[in-house]
Amino acid sequence: MKDRIKLIMDNEHLTPSAFADKLQLGRAVISHILNGRNNPSLDVVSRILSKMDYIDSDWLLTGNGKMYKTDNREKSHLATSTIPVNSNLQPDLFSLNEISQPSDKSESEYRKEIIVEKPQKVEEDIVKQSVIYQKAPERKVTKIIIYYSDSTFETFNADNKPL
Repeated sequence: MKDRIKLIMDNEHLTPSAFADKLQLGRAVISHILNGRNNPSLDVVSRILSKMDYIDSDWLLTGNGKMYKTDNREKSHLATSTIPVNSNLQPDLFSLNEISQPSDKSESEYRKEIIVEKPQKVEEDIVKQSVIYQKAPERKVTKIIIYYSDSTFETFNADNKPL
C-alpha cells in the first residue's frame, strides 16, 4: 500500500508534506508510512478516500483495478484545477448579503438581565495566638580536643588545664 500512496503523490504532483496537509494529517504520519516504519492506519486510508474521492478504494486497498474510478477522471481532475479565463475572481459584495428584516420582538426579549447579588462577607472571629519562646538552659564547654598534624593531640577540660 505504501507504493500505491507514493503513486498517488506522484500523479497528483504532491510532496509528502503537501500530501499530509491535504489529508489534514501530521507530516510525521506520512513520513513514517513512506519510510516503511508504520503501515497506513484505517484513519489514513479513510482520509485518502474521503479527500480524494476519485481514487478507487479497491485499488488503494488491494492493488486490483485502476487507480481512478473512471478513465476520464484523471484528465477531468487535472482540468478542474485550472481557472477559466473569463471568470470573475472576486464576487460582488452586495450580491452575497441577504437583507434581514427587522423582527417584531423587542430588545428586552433577547436580553434579560439577571441581577447577581454580591456575596456578603461573613465576619470571622480572629484568633490571636502568641508564641512563647522558652530559653534553653545555658550550656558550658566541658572538653576541647585539638589534633595536630604529627598525629598528637591535647585535651582541655573546662578548668583550662591540660590532661
